[in-house]
Amino acid sequence: MREIPVGNGRLLVNFDADYQIRDIYYPHVGLENHSVGSPFRFGLWVDGDFSWMGDEWEKSLKYLPETLVTDVRLVNRRLGIELLCNDVVDIGRDLFIRQIRVLNQRDKLREVRLFFHHDFRIMENAVGDTASYDPGTWSVIHYKGNRYFLVSALRDGKRGVDQFATGYKQFRNLEGTWKDAEDGVLSRSPIAQGSVDSTIGVNLVLDPHSEKVVYYIIAVGRDYAAVREEYYYLLDREPGYFIHRTENYWRRWVNKTDFNFMNLPRPVVEFFKKSLLILRTQIDEDGAIIAANDTDILQFGRDTYSYMWPRDGALVAYGLGLSNNPDIAERFFRFCSRVLMHIGYLFHKYNPDGSIGSSWHPWLIEGRKVLPIQEDETGLVLWTLWEHFERFRNIDFIRSLYRPLITRAADFMVRYRDSETGLPDQSYDLWEERRGIHTFTTSAVYGGLIAAARFAELFHDTSACREYTAAAREIRSGMERYLYSEELGRFIRRIVPKGYDVKGGFEVDETIDASLYGIFRFGVFDPDDERVVRTMKAIEDRLWVKSDVGGVARYEDDYYHRVSDDTTNVPGNPWFICTLWLAQYRIAVARTVKELKLAIPFMEWVMKYATSSGVLAEQINPYTGEPLSVSPLTWSHGEFVITVMEFIEKTRSLTVSTVLDSYHLGAVRRRSL
Repeated sequence: MREIPVGNGRLLVNFDADYQIRDIYYPHVGLENHSVGSPFRFGLWVDGDFSWMGDEWEKSLKYLPETLVTDVRLVNRRLGIELLCNDVVDIGRDLFIRQIRVLNQRDKLREVRLFFHHDFRIMENAVGDTASYDPGTWSVIHYKGNRYFLVSALRDGKRGVDQFATGYKQFRNLEGTWKDAEDGVLSRSPIAQGSVDSTIGVNLVLDPHSEKVVYYIIAVGRDYAAVREEYYYLLDREPGYFIHRTENYWRRWVNKTDFNFMNLPRPVVEFFKKSLLILRTQIDEDGAIIAANDTDILQFGRDTYSYMWPRDGALVAYGLGLSNNPDIAERFFRFCSRVLMHIGYLFHKYNPDGSIGSSWHPWLIEGRKVLPIQEDETGLVLWTLWEHFERFRNIDFIRSLYRPLITRAADFMVRYRDSETGLPDQSYDLWEERRGIHTFTTSAVYGGLIAAARFAELFHDTSACREYTAAAREIRSGMERYLYSEELGRFIRRIVPKGYDVKGGFEVDETIDASLYGIFRFGVFDPDDERVVRTMKAIEDRLWVKSDVGGVARYEDDYYHRVSDDTTNVPGNPWFICTLWLAQYRIAVARTVKELKLAIPFMEWVMKYATSSGVLAEQINPYTGEPLSVSPLTWSHGEFVITVMEFIEKTRSLTVSTVLDSYHLGAVRRRSL
């Protein structure tokens, strides 16, 4: 898991719970990862004793309030040393800066040496890298092709490193230069090429109970001139300038809109702001909203979550719009417009540069060609885009997307339907596990077609408006006929048309799935429709985890990262997004402020199981509450932002209604007098 990410939309640096850098992404958030999860060790030599950051250190990893500047406290009682650290990626330049206050807790003079280790795998592999000491900048530079990383340090007015070593790793049983640091003295080997690493050192002398400040720097660029320029620019300005300007920027950014947070508890408001900030670290400046950037998941499938899933991205963009961040959301929509296939659908997932991502969905099933898509992703982009337009009314922006994105996607959704039911034809579900005609996907396609019809009406495209509206109505009718069970009194998860050689008939999947919330979320049915009410009650009754932890599972008998075989009480691990969907339903059906407050405990539950830094994973252990799978998961934070903003808007709506009701009641009474 990743505990404290910092980034600027081009350069992303992730730390693990031991305060080791584990991921360095550049030039895109999510692409390339120049460490591939390998730890960059950080250690101290003190009067002959050495310690790498790890279990013997007491660690507090947080952020400064309302910023993306870390606030880290590290204590080693055996060594009598305390470190207070702040890390930033500068908002304007591709500079990573760490300020370290080194505190001597003993009443004697101490010699302290700080060591920083670098295990680069530039361009995501360790072949052909170079690590070299550069006497022109008193730094070590790692490079390959057009990727350069200059690492250096500053303290007491002195520029550059006191010690350095470059060498080989994972080759002929060589562990790396970090082993060289453990005696407190580095070899000063000036260059190595191939599978290489490096370590730099800074020497300090601390008076009794005194402190000194060290700055550790990584400048990133496409060639030597670029990193040298970044480095000298930093020297001219002093590193503290970049830390302060970045702190000030994020604090202003997260408070740029003066929301009235109504009845929300202060901790919820603080976590809302933290979620917005963490969201920003996972969004590439070219528009891709990345699902997660935690390479620990590599151990399970040799792939990561560092992709743009259109579904995750669309729902996060919806939250960004609600929270008054239209520019970021619009970059996402332009990204979708660029990558949309010419016949109108979006693929499974995309790399941050817009190329098609890896997939496990086949083009061929039982000898027949199929589309390897999750159609909800196409529909949700249009649904979110209309919600965005309703809020910001940027008609010129919408006009630029009408032909290349809106009508092309809508035309595809009209055509790609099952001939017997009128429902969207088979595709994979939002969990990417099974193929069929899914209630969630159908709901998302309905929402996308209604959005397209409204856009068509906006531009007086009468025939398109009629076509999209008619298709949406047929889909809604098909949902009532085929996806609702009178016997169960609720909607079912999916139907699967029987084999290609069989005429008519379906296999029915009655599994209770949290994604059934889509029946009201995307406007197919009203949230207080009795069929919706019964479906949501079934979700809460069956999918609420009956342990001390609680929370909502994805669906009955969920296998993904399964911890328990007691599926009666633990149908699956609790997911943050699924629990927040229940909160959103509470908000949707609330008719009084008192009813609305029933959503708050779900938000507080989410906060309870965040990490100490405020990061939300994908899911948690149903017995311990420990994070499972990747973290941070962008979607988890996005749903928290959505929930808070919908709570605010519903509170405002209910308050206005109460005032108007009181006014009209008073008017009636006055007339009666």
